[in-house]
Formats: sequence, C-alpha cells, structure tokens
Amino acid sequence: MSRVDPRAAVSCPVPDGCTVEPFAVIGPEVVLSPGVIVGAHACIAGRTTLGRDVRIGPCAVIGTDPQDLKYAGEDTALEIGDRTVVREFANINRGTAATGKTVVGSDCLIMAYVHIAHDCRIGHRVIMANSVNLAGHVEVGDFATIGGLVPVHQFVRIGAYSMVGGGFRLPMDVPPFCLVGGHPMKVSSLNLIGLKRNGFTPERLDDLDRAFRLLFRDPGPVSTKAARITEEPGWGDDARALAGFLLSGSRGVIGS
Repeated sequence: MSRVDPRAAVSCPVPDGCTVEPFAVIGPEVVLSPGVIVGAHACIAGRTTLGRDVRIGPCAVIGTDPQDLKYAGEDTALEIGDRTVVREFANINRGTAATGKTVVGSDCLIMAYVHIAHDCRIGHRVIMANSVNLAGHVEVGDFATIGGLVPVHQFVRIGAYSMVGGGFRLPMDVPPFCLVGGHPMKVSSLNLIGLKRNGFTPERLDDLDRAFRLLFRDPGPVSTKAARITEEPGWGDDARALAGFLLSGSRGVIGS
C-alpha cells in the first residue's frame, strides 16, 4: 500500500510502497518507482523519473524548467537513480535541447539547498554538502564528494573519487582521485581517506601515488607528464585514468 496524504496534489500514478506527505505537488508526467518518499511541500514537475527508494526532502523542487535563457520550452527530462536522497530545499532542473536531460545517479546524497542545473551528469554514490551550486553541464564522477558552499562553473568536470574542500569557488576541472582546495585552488594530495574507504588496495594506492608525484610534484608541463603515463608500460589502470582525464576537457584542470 502507498500512503498519499489527502492534502497532497498528485497527478501521476503512485505505485505500491510510496509515501507522499502533506502539501506535496507532483505533476502528471512524473514517474515514481516503488518505495519513493516525497516530503511535505515538495514540488516534482516535468518529465521526471525517480528510481526505487528515492527520498525527496521537504520543500525540495525537482524537475522544473532549466534556468537558461536559451531554453524554449522543449521537452526534456530529469532522471534520479535508485536510493538517492535529496534533502530539504534542494533544486534540480531538467535538461535543455543541448543534451535532453539532467541525470543524477544512484545512492547519492544531495544535501539541503543544493542546486543542480540543466544538463548536469552526476555519477553514483556522490555526496554534495549543503548549498553546493552546480551550473549547467557540470559532470561529477562516481564517489566524488563536494564540500559545502561550493559554486561550480558551467562545463566543469569533477573526477571520480575526488574531494573538493568546502567554501572554495571551482572554475576548472578537478582531477579524479585527488583532494583540492585553497585560495587559489590547487591539488593538495590524493584523496587517501576516500580511496581507502572505497576499497582501494595498497597496490592501487602505490600506483596512484607514483602518478600523483610525477604529475603534480615533478617539474615540467602536466600535459607532457600525463602523455608519458598513457604511453609508457608499467602504469596501472587508475594512473592511466588520471592521466587521460588531464589530457581531456575544455576548461583546464586545477593544478595544471
């Protein structure tokens, strides 16, 4: 059985096991999966799909039109993966014609007052602390963590398993596996605590440590050193992924 408060305004089918709290508003194009919980006064609009056991906090606003002057009313979507938690007053917009949708992965924690703009791509098991603000087209890799009050420039990429310190403006890409912060922003170290918590073996950590020291501590252009890692034998998959990330993208990389 679902529990839908009679004071809520629900225009879409509600599958078994869902809970909709008082004064929530859910539009007719929304797709709810079993186990979804929608908090009081939340608003879910547009062609939005919520995966199994998603939790939407009170007063969150999900699936509304993009905040983009180029948006002309085209049919776009928002997808949120299974078991993701979106806390109170967070705001996630649908995509634009550029990509057609905004995507948030599974098992994410999106804390209070976070804004995720149009066409963002958020991976799995991502944590965004309070008041993170992502501009359009931002990409966040799996297992990344973003500290509170961080504004992120449009088209920035935040690599997998990275951590961004709280309170810092982020105008450029963040390398995967790394911890960044400071004024100006810089790559401080590998995100060792996060990597260990996520099961990285000593062999993987040693490989990344060698790559990190070459890329960010040895003299010379980062791009040249990254190209060496992609071409030379003896480097593991993680080191090659880090080097490949540094050689791609359009906004430049913090610390390079």
